Amino acid sequence: MEKNFATKFIGWSFIVAAVLLWCGWALSPHHVGEYFKASDFSEIGKDVWYWIWMYRIHIFGWVTMAIAIFAFVSMTGKKPYGVLIVPGAGMIIVGTFTIAIAAAYYYNYGAWGVGQTMGKSPAEIEEFLDGTLFTNQYVTCFVRFGRIFSGVGLILFGAGILKWRILDKWLGWFTVLLGLTAMGIILAIPDNFEIYKPVFHVKVIWLATMGIFILLKGINLSKSDT
Repeated sequence: MEKNFATKFIGWSFIVAAVLLWCGWALSPHHVGEYFKASDFSEIGKDVWYWIWMYRIHIFGWVTMAIAIFAFVSMTGKKPYGVLIVPGAGMIIVGTFTIAIAAAYYYNYGAWGVGQTMGKSPAEIEEFLDGTLFTNQYVTCFVRFGRIFSGVGLILFGAGILKWRILDKWLGWFTVLLGLTAMGIILAIPDNFEIYKPVFHVKVIWLATMGIFILLKGINLSKSDT
C-alpha cells in the first residue's frame, strides 16, 4: 500500500468534496425542487446573499469531487488498472460536471429571479415562470443524465477497485452498489427528484469514506488479481 504526498492529497480532496457538498446543502436556508415555484423567490429573497454563498459552496463541492477523481486516476490510470479505472473516472467526472452546470443554473436563476419578481403580483410571477419553463425542463434533463453518467462511472470505478484490490474490497462493493442505485432510480423513476435525495447523502458518505481510508491505508498498486 502506497502512502505518500499523492495519497494524502487524494484523501483530503475526497474529504473536502464531501464537506463542501453537504455543508452547502445542509446550511442553505431554502432548497429548490425540480422546478421553480412562485414561493421559492420570496424564500430566497429573505437572505439572498447567504443563499448564493451556500450554493457556491455546494457547486465547489462537485468541482472538488472531480479533482479528487482526477487525482486518483493520476496514480491508478496506468496498466493494468486503467482499463476500468480511467473510463469509470471519466464517466464520473462527466456526470459530476453535468450536475454542477445544472446546479449553477438553479443558483443563477434563483438569485436573478428574486430581482425579476420583486413587487410583482402572483399572476405576474406565474407568467414569468411559464416563460422559463422550457429552459428549466432542459436543466432537469442535465440533472438526470448527470446522475446516470455518474452511476455508470461508479460501477466501472468500483469494478476496478475490486479486481485489483486497489482499496479494501468492501469499498469496491460500496462504489458499485452506489452506481447501480443511482442509475436504477433515475431509469425506473425519472421524474421524481424526492426519491433520489437520499442517494446524494450516500454519495457524500462515500466521498468521506474514500478519503478517510485512503489517508489511513493508502492505495494498493500491487496488481494482485487474487
